[in-house]
Amino acid sequence: MRAYDCIRKKRDGEELSDEEIRYMISSYVKGEMPDYQMSAFLMAIYFQGMTDREISVMTDLVAHSGETVDLSGIEGVKVDKHSTGGVGDKTTLIVAPIVAACGAKVAKMSGRGLGHTGGTIDKLESIPGFRTTLTREEFFDTVNRVGVSVIGQSGNLAPADKKMYALRDVTATVDSIPLIAASIMGKKLAAGNDSILLDVKTGSGAFMKTLEGSVQLARCMVAIGENAGKRTAALITNMDVPLGNYIGNALEVKEAVATLKDAGPEDLTEVCVELAGNMLYLADKGTLEECAEMAAGSLKDGSAFRCFLNMVEAQGGDISCILDTDKLPSAPLTYEVRAREEGYVAHMDTEACGIASMLLGAGRETKDSVLDYSAGIVLKKKPGDYVSKGDVLAVLHASREELFQAAEQKFLEAVRISAERPGKQPLLYARVRREGIEKF
Repeated sequence: MRAYDCIRKKRDGEELSDEEIRYMISSYVKGEMPDYQMSAFLMAIYFQGMTDREISVMTDLVAHSGETVDLSGIEGVKVDKHSTGGVGDKTTLIVAPIVAACGAKVAKMSGRGLGHTGGTIDKLESIPGFRTTLTREEFFDTVNRVGVSVIGQSGNLAPADKKMYALRDVTATVDSIPLIAASIMGKKLAAGNDSILLDVKTGSGAFMKTLEGSVQLARCMVAIGENAGKRTAALITNMDVPLGNYIGNALEVKEAVATLKDAGPEDLTEVCVELAGNMLYLADKGTLEECAEMAAGSLKDGSAFRCFLNMVEAQGGDISCILDTDKLPSAPLTYEVRAREEGYVAHMDTEACGIASMLLGAGRETKDSVLDYSAGIVLKKKPGDYVSKGDVLAVLHASREELFQAAEQKFLEAVRISAERPGKQPLLYARVRREGIEKF
C-alpha cells in the first residue's frame, strides 16, 4: 500500500477503506510518512470530506494511537464535558464541581489555551500551588474522595492527534468538520469516561462561526460517541459575546468562585446550570428538568462551592485564595477603555476581545509564550447596554504599561456602537442527541 494512492483516492472524492485509513494514520505516527504527504492527505479531506464510517475509523485510530485511560478504579458513573473553546469560557471550573456535588464523578483531563481561546489548565494554575499533574493514584483518589479532579492531558494521550493538529495549524486545514470531530472525540474516547457532553460554541468567538456548522459538527461528534458505546449529547451555546464579564486566568477564577457562591453573572450561571444538568442527565441522575433543578440547588446550598474548595485543597492549591479571591494574582496596572461615541453596544467581536486579552499577556501567541496569570479584561458593558461618550467599556489589566495601547485598539475594533438597541441573543440554541435536534 502507498500513501500516494490513498491521497489520490481521497483527492478524487472516493471513500477509503478501513485498511487505507489505518495505514495513513499509523505510518505517520510511527514516523514512516513525511509531513508533506500527511499535509496533502489532510488537504484532500478538507476539500472532499469523509463519510461517517471513515470519520469513525479515523477517530478510533486517534483514540488508540497512544495511552488509553482505564477509569474502572473510580466508583460510580464518570461523565466528561468538552468545550470547543471560546472567550471567558470558565465553565469547567463551575460545572465540574456542580456535577460532583450532585453525585456523579468528574475525572477530567483538560488542555491549555492557545491564541484567543483560554485553557482550563491555565486558569487552575493561576491558583498558587495548584497541581495539574497528578499520578494515576492521586487522580483516582481525588475523584473518589472529592467527586472531581481536573488535570492536564497525558503526554501520550492520542499522539496521532497531536502530530496531525500541528500540521493542520500551519496548512490551513483546522476548520474541517471530519478532522475536528476525529481530534476532539479521539481524545475524549481515550480518556475513558462513560458519558460525554459536548459544549459546541457558535459565533464570532467560536471555532465554528455559524449555527449550521456548529450543528453539523455536534451531530458528527454525537454519532461517534454513541457508536463507541458512550452516552453522548451536545449543546449549541452562544459565543458571539464573551461569557461572563471577566477574561483572563486569575480573573476568570474569581468569577467562577463568585458563580459557585450563586453570585455570578446571569449569562454564565444560566449556561453552567444547563451544562451541568445535561451532564447529570447523561449520568442517569434524573430527567433533564430534575437534573437542572439539582444543579441550580447545588449553587444555592453551597455544596458546589465546597466541592471546588475540596478539589483545590486536594491538588495542593492555596484555599485561602478561594476563600478570599483578592489573594489571587492581581495585575499591578489597570487601564480604562472608554467609549468614543454615544449609543447602544450593538456587537462585540468575541475573538477580537480574546486577542486583546492575549496582547495583555493573558494568552499564548505561540505554544512557548509565557502567561501572565494576572492579565486580562473586565467588561463593564456588553451588547444591549447604552453608553455615553466617555463611559468605561472595559478595564484592562496588565503588568507592563506599554501593552495597553495595542490591546485598547484591538478591543475598540471589537466593539460596534449603534443608535438602535440590538435584539437579545439566546445563550443556548439547541440540544443534539442521537434521537435528533431539539431547538430552544
